[in-house]
Amino acid sequence: MAWETVIGLEIHVQLSTRSKIFSGAATAYGAPPNTQACAIDLGLPGVLPVLNVEAVRKAIKFGLAIEATIANHSVFARKNYFYPDLPKGYQISQYEMPIVSRGKLAIILDDGTSKTIGITRAHLEEDAGKSLHEDFHGMTGIDLNRAGTALLEIVSEPEMRSAREAAIYMKKVHTLVRYLNISDGNMQEGSFRCDANVSIRPMGEAKLGTRTEIKNLNSFRFVEQAILHEINRQREILETGGQVAQETRLYDPDRNETRTMRSKEEANDYRYFPDPDLLTVAISPGDIELIRVELPELPDAKRQRFIGEYALTEYDSDYLTANREIADYFEQTASAALTVYASASQPHNHNTAKLSANTIMGELSAALNKHNLDITSSPVSPEMLGGMIRRIEDNTISGKIAKQVFEAMWNGEGDADTIIASRGLRQVTDSGMLEALVTEVINAYPDQVDQYRAGKDKVLGFLVGQIMKKSQGKANPQQVNDILREKLKP
Repeated sequence: MAWETVIGLEIHVQLSTRSKIFSGAATAYGAPPNTQACAIDLGLPGVLPVLNVEAVRKAIKFGLAIEATIANHSVFARKNYFYPDLPKGYQISQYEMPIVSRGKLAIILDDGTSKTIGITRAHLEEDAGKSLHEDFHGMTGIDLNRAGTALLEIVSEPEMRSAREAAIYMKKVHTLVRYLNISDGNMQEGSFRCDANVSIRPMGEAKLGTRTEIKNLNSFRFVEQAILHEINRQREILETGGQVAQETRLYDPDRNETRTMRSKEEANDYRYFPDPDLLTVAISPGDIELIRVELPELPDAKRQRFIGEYALTEYDSDYLTANREIADYFEQTASAALTVYASASQPHNHNTAKLSANTIMGELSAALNKHNLDITSSPVSPEMLGGMIRRIEDNTISGKIAKQVFEAMWNGEGDADTIIASRGLRQVTDSGMLEALVTEVINAYPDQVDQYRAGKDKVLGFLVGQIMKKSQGKANPQQVNDILREKLKP
């Protein structure tokens, strides 16, 4: 039987507020356990929560970016359940009246087509603490530093039809929250994680199948792997006459399998009711417009601008705009490298922009990966890289010599001009010197010359290589090619 997969994601984004959503406790990652948990986070009797307005502003900013409805009035509710890392016995969340609803986000699939995923809601809530199992020999430790950290839970419509689509959508949300500067998106630290709701149904069937929820997926790879495993597990159950149980499952990446965590609760199991300690959140149209003007250029708009303004390919633009820091680095590099203005209607030298993009995606990316560095920690600044590209463009150095210059810049030897001067790397463009080198190589390799004149064009590369070798890589390759072809004419 042909099966159709139905996937919805609940993405949990820790908002980058300096204090928690309902208390003044700090949110900095890495503090010793339970040193950043105040009386409110501990759920002590008599304490009262106070809403952090910055969390509300960040939620509104996200809602505007996905073209959603921002509620003029939203309500916090108590979601009641018992778990050791939830001292109050309930979580403050939003249920019937979330702050953001009915949004959408376009994703680009691997075949280049676009698909729009509906976003049902994005609501504010507090994070729970963390259970620690590793160091207590049969017991569990509780760290409440994370308890009360502001979360934005982003709930999609069940509109994804493959594990790959789900991973692409999750990456797009990750990119967006970082562009908006509402979260650092650090998945290793738990700032960005998701739950995946997965079901399958016979192809063409309208009714949804029984879904399972896979909890706490904190990498794009794990999301894809977990969903693929769950699809296969459900298919095997249904094709052998069984029934899929509605439950919450955990993904074990070491075994690449999901396992039962608990039976799946319904909304009424949580006994939601408005939190009596918190007022309704009132947001005026004026408040929304003040936040709208703070929105940065969003990834899709930046991608289109890079294609139009810099004449980059879709692939290059996708790569450079997937990360706001990389996009900024590219523009600063291209600006520093700029040597000519083609016209008023084409303000950028497209060759320079393409070379800037290639160098960032090539040498720079490889060096960052090798040293496990983020682009913001690169020892080669955009101005330094742009200076090197400028010297390629004006024929001071060749692309081959540029690799030496880049390595020297990475190792802290200065900017491109300093390195070119100190190492004597300036490209040889003197036609007299180049003609002498060409003549020397022609005389040294008569057999190869005869082969070229007999129609074996590939031999030209060998002769050019010998000339470049004699010049220690400093000869201008294009000039060498032109002079050599001229001299080899019958």
